Amino acid sequence: MARRRLSKALFEFIDRGSEDDIALRHNRAALERIKLLPRVLNDVSRRDPAITLFGKPHALPLVIGPTGPAGYAWYRGETALASAAAIAGIPFTLASTSNTAMENILQDGGGTQWYQLYVWRDMEASLVAVERARAAGFEALVLTVDATVPYNREFDIRNGVTFPIRITPRNTIDTLLHPRWLFGTLGRYVLAEGHMPRYVNIQIPDDLAPAQVRSFLAKNDTLNWDFLRRVRDMWPRTLIVKGVLHPDDAVMAADCGADGVIVSNHGGIANDAGVAPIDALPAVVAAAGDRLTIFVDSGFRRGSDVLKGLALGADAVIIGRATLYGVSAAGEAGATRALEILDAEIRRTMGVLGLTDIKSLTRDYVVLPGQPLA
Repeated sequence: MARRRLSKALFEFIDRGSEDDIALRHNRAALERIKLLPRVLNDVSRRDPAITLFGKPHALPLVIGPTGPAGYAWYRGETALASAAAIAGIPFTLASTSNTAMENILQDGGGTQWYQLYVWRDMEASLVAVERARAAGFEALVLTVDATVPYNREFDIRNGVTFPIRITPRNTIDTLLHPRWLFGTLGRYVLAEGHMPRYVNIQIPDDLAPAQVRSFLAKNDTLNWDFLRRVRDMWPRTLIVKGVLHPDDAVMAADCGADGVIVSNHGGIANDAGVAPIDALPAVVAAAGDRLTIFVDSGFRRGSDVLKGLALGADAVIIGRATLYGVSAAGEAGATRALEILDAEIRRTMGVLGLTDIKSLTRDYVVLPGQPLA
């Protein structure tokens, strides 16, 4: 449904990884190779997938991760995602590159909301968002650390994708071929707000030309552990580091005062030769699981995938594309439907495994490739 409604360029921006999409495919293949080992003759008539994160209960072991294109896919799509998360009883993470003011999303979306931080070339301008998110009332800050150099997304170049949007003959034709998105999303921004979608939570100088804005939005490649310590000093609430794959980096994050890490390869976008997060997860849990709340993302599409991640030690699973497809297709209703599908699949798989609650899910319920049955 999302593919039919969105322009080709925008859908591929959401749907694909980088270079040859190897990491994107490998994320799925790694999850598919892991098998579940059920137990039988347990009364599973009542199944509870609820979890607790940072002392707060949530209805499902899921978090909606930061997905920057949400506001391009649907008018105020970030608010739609936040509302869907609140209905489902799970946290929502707002991306830095959102098109609606963070204060409005927090107020209109409700529920538990976290803010994700990219660090641009102008580090000080980037850090303004930290103070703004704190003042607005976001409960956690998610610092993305695996995006310090440009992605090699050749299909974006071919599709003429640029942010901010630059009108070209190619994307004009592409847009005209998708009138529901043209009038339902871009048209609503123009009519309601007087402009095309734009980044409103990044402190970009007003006098910059479009080419200068693109240069301003280049990622900062000087980040180091001292920077994480600086953010820790600035942010008094929960701090999560996103993009960790090596167990030693998880330990360092804990040493720097982080409360959690997200084991992630950015959905296959950052490094096409990168390891699948589900493969890296056990080592990260072994190294720092007693010091940090551990999340995992990238490639999770089914409720059974979620239980695989939890069984290998994750405290919750971050989803991105699943709800982004939903919001692209039908706004809040689409995102809510995506979460309903995952909810039903999680509960069904719990029943198949003989589980009544998530806390009883252990490593014994998964079989890794090449591992003999006990």
